[in-house]
Amino acid sequence: MSFSNWIFLVTVLFLFLTIFVNEGWKGSMAALGVLVNAGLSSFIAIKVFCGQPCQENIYGGYIFGNIPVRVDALAAWFILLTNFTLLTGILYGRRYMKQYKGQRANLSLHFVSYIVIHFSMIGIFCVQNFLAFLCVWEMMAICSFLLVIFEHHKIETIKAGINYLVQAHIGIVFLMIGFIWIHFHTGSYDFNAITQYSSAVTHAVSFVLFSCFFIGFGIKAGFVPFHTWLPYAHPAAPAHISGIMSGVIIKLGIFGILRMLLLIKGNYLVMGYTVLIISVISGVYGVMLAIVQHNVKKLLAYHSIENIGIIGIGIGLGAIGIGMHNSYLAFAGFAGALLHTLNHSLFKSLLFYCAGTVYQATHTMDIEHLGGLIRKMPHTAFLFLVAALAICGLPPFNGFISEFLIYSGLFHAIHLDKLSLAMNMIVSICGLVLIGGLALLCFTKAFGVIFLGTERHPHQAQVQEAEFSKLFPKYLVAVLIILIGIVPQFFVGVIEKPLALFTSGLPADASVSAFISTLQKISISVAGLILLSALTFLVRKKITASKNISSAPTWGCGYVAPTPKLQYTANSFVRSYRKLVKPVLMMNKKETEMKGIFPEPVHTVTHPYDRMEALLIDTPIRYLKGFMRRFRFLQNGNPQFYILYGVIFIFIAIVIPLLLNVAHYIIQLFKQI
Repeated sequence: MSFSNWIFLVTVLFLFLTIFVNEGWKGSMAALGVLVNAGLSSFIAIKVFCGQPCQENIYGGYIFGNIPVRVDALAAWFILLTNFTLLTGILYGRRYMKQYKGQRANLSLHFVSYIVIHFSMIGIFCVQNFLAFLCVWEMMAICSFLLVIFEHHKIETIKAGINYLVQAHIGIVFLMIGFIWIHFHTGSYDFNAITQYSSAVTHAVSFVLFSCFFIGFGIKAGFVPFHTWLPYAHPAAPAHISGIMSGVIIKLGIFGILRMLLLIKGNYLVMGYTVLIISVISGVYGVMLAIVQHNVKKLLAYHSIENIGIIGIGIGLGAIGIGMHNSYLAFAGFAGALLHTLNHSLFKSLLFYCAGTVYQATHTMDIEHLGGLIRKMPHTAFLFLVAALAICGLPPFNGFISEFLIYSGLFHAIHLDKLSLAMNMIVSICGLVLIGGLALLCFTKAFGVIFLGTERHPHQAQVQEAEFSKLFPKYLVAVLIILIGIVPQFFVGVIEKPLALFTSGLPADASVSAFISTLQKISISVAGLILLSALTFLVRKKITASKNISSAPTWGCGYVAPTPKLQYTANSFVRSYRKLVKPVLMMNKKETEMKGIFPEPVHTVTHPYDRMEALLIDTPIRYLKGFMRRFRFLQNGNPQFYILYGVIFIFIAIVIPLLLNVAHYIIQLFKQI
């Protein structure tokens, strides 16, 4: 039996088991189903990495015909990172969903959707038939929607879900246009027809075809200006769903763009510059909006847009490398993009899991209401800090490695004696530096306000650390984050196979192996620094163990009545930044005035809003509503008018074809004359 049939059978089996077992076992059954499917698909992926490509055909009946299923190194890489994140997600979510005891049907639908979305994502990576691909893509979109609207009794959740579903289907429309275009010219549904068609047309036509697919996949990935669904869907979904959405579901868009770069033959320089420019804008704009958010999950959602921008910079740089036949640029760009795809799936899922733990302990996601959690939730604080340092690109964590790869490619390109290229690279470097600096500011604010200081508001229940079963998957992710940072040469070696798909036609470059050697030296230095720090800590602990240590309150400059209100709030922490970027971002501010000699307490509330969303979505919808309002008189509540509309419609449906036939007859008559 083929591996596709095995995965299908396992999926169906665990779907039935998850539906019919007791409520308390549903999460465990779903976790087992994901584990078995992950094991099967990972086995195939590892075989591909060992040089045994996997290909088979599934008979799809009269409609689909033969469906080719090919697992190349690119698909294998995405299967592996998806499996890991889906597994940690379900391990965490299994315990997270215990809070919703008593919702049997809702939990069944949730865990069934989780199993199906895993199956559909494996299908997206492997299936190479247009119709079958659109089917698994649609399956993934619907399951994502069902997972997002778990708390469907909340109006905000339903709005976020519908927003996501609509934008997902706009992306599918663009994918369909591209596939229909190819099928119209080649008569084939096979992905190889894309290469066949693009090789026979001009570069301009290939670029239009690539743009069509880029928009379709870019909406899923969250590139600016196709990003507006993310800040709504992530806060609405349960924490583990936000983790996998940000960790791997938006990476389906990245996978699609990389797949199209392999298939479409055209001017890679133009495609590369296009992706690079959009990515720099996405990265900078995403992090600029993230800083002013007060909702933790919304803040993390905007950071997903930022990191998609960083991955896109790598892809753009790699495509430029192919266009210039420069193997170092292609290596640095695609290696950075592939590795950052893994890195982002790790630290972002970890951040969302930590945010979920904080939410279930405090029942709020508003940063302004949190504070001092490090004392009551030390493990969560530590894990959040690890992920925050990784997302900021600081050594020795994984984010530093992938960003270092992209930086090296950008600096290398400056020295290629091409002024236009150098100017573009300088702008990209400035963008990447700005992204890193602003991310550091954002997570300093987030960690400082949430975990440091003292509590700002009393919480509904006693705040305490999460149990081991919730901490275990988070520590798994954290260990991998640190491992990539300490032994990056191993992971760079792992991505050699998918990297070779992009760089195989380019001349060998000796500086690539020299760069890997440099990377190894950096990791050894960082590992040495960590060991030295640990050794120093142990020595200090040994020396001070036998001494008496006295403790006393911190000197408060004579002020003896400190209150939580004296702390920096999230808003005040970024006040200077907010004033600086006010012309770019939309900030709605409400402030009460001081009145009288003994004024009442005053409050200032700021609501940041996405200017691009206001421009591209809100304004057209407002005009459309205004136009449609002109026809409101048709909906007058009178049944007689509604019957009349029906009669008119039937009359038009009958008369128009008759009129067309008459017109056709008259035209033919004139032609005969």
